Amino acid sequence: QVENMAKLKKVFVCQECGHESIRWMGKCPSCNEWNTMVEEIEQASSPRNPIIGHGAVGSSRPVTLEEVSLKEEARQSTGLEELDRVLGGGVVNGSLILIGGDPGIGKSTLILQICESLGKDQNAILYASGEESARQIKMRANRLGVKSANLHLVAETSLDVILAHVEAIKPKFLMIDSIQTMFNPTLSSAPGSVSQVREVTSALMRLA
Repeated sequence: QVENMAKLKKVFVCQECGHESIRWMGKCPSCNEWNTMVEEIEQASSPRNPIIGHGAVGSSRPVTLEEVSLKEEARQSTGLEELDRVLGGGVVNGSLILIGGDPGIGKSTLILQICESLGKDQNAILYASGEESARQIKMRANRLGVKSANLHLVAETSLDVILAHVEAIKPKFLMIDSIQTMFNPTLSSAPGSVSQVREVTSALMRLA
């Protein structure tokens, strides 16, 4: 029990800018906002990353500048010309893309429309929603005419469970809707907090 306590770290995190402090302060010294410091308990990181796995050092090799290829990477169209233009021509393998906007602006609708195009050529897609049920997503898909047979839906907010589904389905594309609803169970902070968003995003980046 003493050993487990030693792995826990109490820290106060500003929910506006992410500034961390070992003690509570009424005013954040970084963004100058009042009453935004929230106490969080962080689990000490494991020496072995469960996503990258053992032997990750051996999976990469330093290369010289001359060895780096300038060949343009293959991109897959989202089916939306304007979005492809923003992405430089389409989606690149291994990339992490964040779609941001005000509530109700149409982010979920846009993602579902993208799934229709990306789901072609037998490309499996996993759509993890923390805001809607699979039935609600199905109803929206019917309104939009999205009928991709390669689209898998799951209503889930736990990062561990989502990663397990990724391991089982092995999708080419993973849609998270939205990042504010997802949580890493090793952190005590609530979903949507700065620590949770940062950790979950970092884990998804390593996965990609």
